[in-house]
Amino acid sequence: MTESRSMTAIEVSQPGKPEVLVPTRRPVPDPAPGEIRIAVQAAGVNRPDVLQRLGKYNPPPGISDIPGLEVAGTVDALGEGVEGWAVGDPVCALLAGGGYAGFCVVPAAQCLPIPAGLTMAEAAALPETFFTVWSNVFERGALQPGEALLVHGGTSGIGTTAIQLGAAFGARVFATARGADKCAACVRLGAERAIDYGTEDFAAVVKDATGGTGVNVVLDIVGGDYVARSIDALAVEGRYVCIGFVRGATATVNFFPVMTKRLVLTGSTLRARPVAYKKAVAEQLKARVWPLIAEGRIKPVVHEVFPLERAADAHRLMESNQHVGKIVLAVG
Repeated sequence: MTESRSMTAIEVSQPGKPEVLVPTRRPVPDPAPGEIRIAVQAAGVNRPDVLQRLGKYNPPPGISDIPGLEVAGTVDALGEGVEGWAVGDPVCALLAGGGYAGFCVVPAAQCLPIPAGLTMAEAAALPETFFTVWSNVFERGALQPGEALLVHGGTSGIGTTAIQLGAAFGARVFATARGADKCAACVRLGAERAIDYGTEDFAAVVKDATGGTGVNVVLDIVGGDYVARSIDALAVEGRYVCIGFVRGATATVNFFPVMTKRLVLTGSTLRARPVAYKKAVAEQLKARVWPLIAEGRIKPVVHEVFPLERAADAHRLMESNQHVGKIVLAVG
């Protein structure tokens, strides 16, 4: 570590409520071979950060205990062997931890240029959700143009990203949300139909909208009782992809429709995946999605930006579920 320099960072003083997120001073980390050190200007806030704060999602071995899975800023230093980047370059990056800080280090393979026209706050809202949606909707879910996608939690960071990407790549998109305002936000982002889960049965709605066929892919961050209902909403050869479970990690499933409709039930996490995998996803995003962002066809949705020192307030907002899109911390 660099002894002569220190930075402000947010640490989890102990597992608990948002107030356990406290500012501290930490040494500025040095980049290892193959890594970039980023002078962080903005950091995205994500649901896994909340789980880490609660003591339910610890960082992988060797990763910083500082929360934060995505940042935007400028290249501050290059580790040995890093090519294609220069000090001062604008950059956004997917991290396994360490983003709530003035500086972070990350494998260069997980870094991407900031698309033209985006602010640092918008750029910080890209990596975690775009890596997650691409790998789960288009790789694991194998969504194809002309197919139908159902996105649960349509106004979350994942949801707003999945709606836009699904629509941009030629899918019919449906989304669940709570209340008229959030449903309207989903439609503005490209959903053909937003379903108010407080008053409507999403399985019935999507089957009616698809002439009884159902959707081809479900992206689920909800879990619990949504699993069985999502299976009901799927078409023959459909794919159910679980990436979260805010309503519980266990579910009762009737496997008769799984067998008769030849469904695929799958899921994944991203944080602990190897750098080589994240590099492959980054290359896909740079080639196929970043041009759409630069053209303005897709744009990260930022709900609110908090100063780094108010990370606790950012977590309170996330847990209230009152936001539409991403919550970001302003760092630099």
